[in-house]
Amino acid sequence: MPRPIAIRTVALGLAVAALAAVPATASGGGDDDDDGERRVAGRCTDGSSAKLKAKHDDGRLEVEFEVDQNRNGVTWNVRVRRNGKRVVSTRATTRAPSGSFSVEREIADGPGRDRIVARATSPSGEVCRARVTI
Repeated sequence: MPRPIAIRTVALGLAVAALAAVPATASGGGDDDDDGERRVAGRCTDGSSAKLKAKHDDGRLEVEFEVDQNRNGVTWNVRVRRNGKRVVSTRATTRAPSGSFSVEREIADGPGRDRIVARATSPSGEVCRARVTI
């Protein structure tokens, strides 16, 4: 009959091996897909949803910020910053059929890691934010 201490040692070894096989999530949260795109869910203050995507593309960063309000015709103020510097300042209007908007831009890709922060504000004062590090 196996000794309890030996069984626990083997079980612990298997658990450590299983954890070592799971990749760690990179700083900034979100998911990586096969082409290096980083995706994160944002947060909104009044029921809308937001997501931010960023990926390297020919020496630049391709950034997409999407807000879904489920209401058409609402114009939002949108700002995107890279490493604290504003790189996008625009307005976007939610459209049918989903009542959402998407702002896509190619921005400079600085040396090292870049922290992208997107923020959108509606006329009613709702704020959506998302951030990713790539």
